[in-house]
Amino acid sequence: MQNCSPVFLEDSEVGEIVANVDNLHAIVEPIVGSLDADIYDLEFTNNVLKVTLDRPGGIDLETVAEATRQISRQIDLDDPIPGKFTLEVTSPGLERTLRTSEHWVRSVGDTVRVKATPDFEGERRFEGVVSGVEGDVVTLDVDGTPVSCRLSQIDRARTVFVWGPQPKPGKQPKAVKPPAAINESENS
Repeated sequence: MQNCSPVFLEDSEVGEIVANVDNLHAIVEPIVGSLDADIYDLEFTNNVLKVTLDRPGGIDLETVAEATRQISRQIDLDDPIPGKFTLEVTSPGLERTLRTSEHWVRSVGDTVRVKATPDFEGERRFEGVVSGVEGDVVTLDVDGTPVSCRLSQIDRARTVFVWGPQPKPGKQPKAVKPPAAINESENS
């Protein structure tokens, strides 16, 4: 078993990390925009740059591949990351992680599973439909009851893919009957 010690960053190091993410965002954004996509999320942790793309209707594999080529090329040219790093370009998927206010705004009307921080009053784990976002406060409809929570009180949150009802085994879906023909002589 490996002994791991916590890493403490000085304020200046935290500022450098934030500046680096802002710099990476500035490099990646025009590339993603040229592919008619949006940056859903951009994270740089443990020498892994993870760029999550989205667009109305979803992201296809060709867009992910082209974004990967272009982002990799531009980062190699600009060299904003010292040393080795891994680039991951992906779509957010059906069940999306919600970290920012923008993520929550995009998810209004979606079912979401939340794990709140210990300072949240009430149940720490709950599921509901996002009914609104105002500033840093998210409101969910949890079984007919509105539950409001500050973003800082959310430890983890993710959308939940809701499957439609399944047909019963052995049953065929009912055929739709065509509308009855209207007798022209009845309408005259």
